[in-house]
Amino acid sequence: MPIKKIHHVAYRCINAKQTVEWYEKHLGMRFVLAIAEDQVPSTGAPDPYMHVFIDAGAGNILAFFELPNQLPMDRDRNTPAWTQHIAFEVGSMDELLVTKARLEASGIEVVGVTDHTLFKSIYFFDPSGHRLELACNTSTPAMLKALDDVKWDMINEWDRTKKAPKHAAWMHDGSGYPGA
Repeated sequence: MPIKKIHHVAYRCINAKQTVEWYEKHLGMRFVLAIAEDQVPSTGAPDPYMHVFIDAGAGNILAFFELPNQLPMDRDRNTPAWTQHIAFEVGSMDELLVTKARLEASGIEVVGVTDHTLFKSIYFFDPSGHRLELACNTSTPAMLKALDDVKWDMINEWDRTKKAPKHAAWMHDGSGYPGA
């Protein structure tokens, strides 16, 4: 059975209304659905919640739960803050730079523009503390082919050694990708 697509990805938020308004204002994402229940449908547990759904473009839905009767929201302290994030693709470097300026003008701290060779991106946090990334693709078909050619060698070496394989060091050492 092949997966058709991701239906939605859900996270917790501190305040559902604030979250919807923030994503609409800062990222232009449209609020599409709200569901509220007094008990969890899958478990039957009594736990009132507000579940909001936001259009992240191209049929992708980002959802959030506000859970007022649970312990205060927190993050996984055993995972570095830079690891877990939601990355959204933008159409051009101009869009990325305009959005960066708009976020900063609204008092939102932005990290980057960071050059990942295949894409350039910026990072910032939403009001609930979720790290977000906006990325603009800069790769070429040849770059993607070079990475595709070594992906299994890389994952197999990593699995054996737990050290970063050097098959794609060209991405960050300036040596240029194979065949460049």
